[in-house]
Amino acid sequence: MTDTKEKIITALKTVYDPEIPVNIWDLGLVYDIDVNRDPIQITMTFTSPTCPMMEEILENVRMAAADAAGGAVDVNLVWEPAWDISRMSDSARLDLDLTDQGW
Repeated sequence: MTDTKEKIITALKTVYDPEIPVNIWDLGLVYDIDVNRDPIQITMTFTSPTCPMMEEILENVRMAAADAAGGAVDVNLVWEPAWDISRMSDSARLDLDLTDQGW
């Protein structure tokens, strides 16, 4: 993993959905970070297409990643593949008390 990508991941761990007390990285909302493109490309999704905070979170992702990368970042929102709970980190499942769900 490149230094830039590590910095972006660290920055993304500071971005939260205000309705969920887990950062977007540990929620598994980020599908890809392509640091070999200019601008850097981040591909992500949301747990639901009706998320009321979607625009604010996308802007927070863009700003945090751009600050970490020291340059422009495009954030691409996708719905395929659909997000599911299996994308969450173990610590996120613990934080949300989802450890007994058999995931």
